[in-house]
Amino acid sequence: MSEPAIELRGLSHRFGEGEHAVSAVQDISLSVAAGSFVSVLGPSGCGKSTLLRVLAGLLVPTAGQALVRGRSAIATPGLVGYMPQRDLLLPWRRALANATLGAEIAGEPVEAERERARGLFQQFGLAGFEDVWPAQLSGGMRQRLALLRTFLIRSDVLLLDEPFGALDAITRRAMQAWLQDVWMRDRRTVLFVTHDVEEALFLSDTVYVLTERPGRLLTHVDAPFARPRLPSLVVEPAFVQCKALLLEALDRGAPGG
Repeated sequence: MSEPAIELRGLSHRFGEGEHAVSAVQDISLSVAAGSFVSVLGPSGCGKSTLLRVLAGLLVPTAGQALVRGRSAIATPGLVGYMPQRDLLLPWRRALANATLGAEIAGEPVEAERERARGLFQQFGLAGFEDVWPAQLSGGMRQRLALLRTFLIRSDVLLLDEPFGALDAITRRAMQAWLQDVWMRDRRTVLFVTHDVEEALFLSDTVYVLTERPGRLLTHVDAPFARPRLPSLVVEPAFVQCKALLLEALDRGAPGG
């Protein structure tokens, strides 16, 4: 069996000390196979983003291990491409310069990276917008630009933290279909955080469910649906059955569940 692209072993984290400490996640163990799309689903505040920050090397956990391709990710930034919840586009840099920011920080040659980025603007639905300012882009276009910046990072493991959470329902649905298409061309490993059950099932191979804070791993549900997945999938009986399993798990993980 090949080595997992991502592995968490007994991961726990507490913010603060003493009586005011807050436990974010508790004893999380999971693995993500190379080339798969896996989601972590749970209510707000259950520690989903904490897991990604640990894997991105931005947060040292209280206990446990976090591995990327067999290497410890703890306090080791740069092993993954990471997109936080907000797009964090710099308003004083045009779209192309924003797209290459992460690669520049990683020390890649600027001109070579900009040429590489130009070649992806069509694929990401941004052709013709290379020289506009972020303020001139719609919400969906800003998210595509932020994702393009993440994809340009030279890592085959991507962490996406609720990238569509701030979008309206229609735009969000279109972005889900678009992301599936991009991922199917690229086939990198993706760990995707969301609190939207349908979004998790539509995009993922496997969905992990966390309880309320402190987040503990409750269960996982496989999504064995053929790709590419059409929007109509969400009303098919097999999809509805998987959705019911996830909703039931979320109810069990809630206080008093």
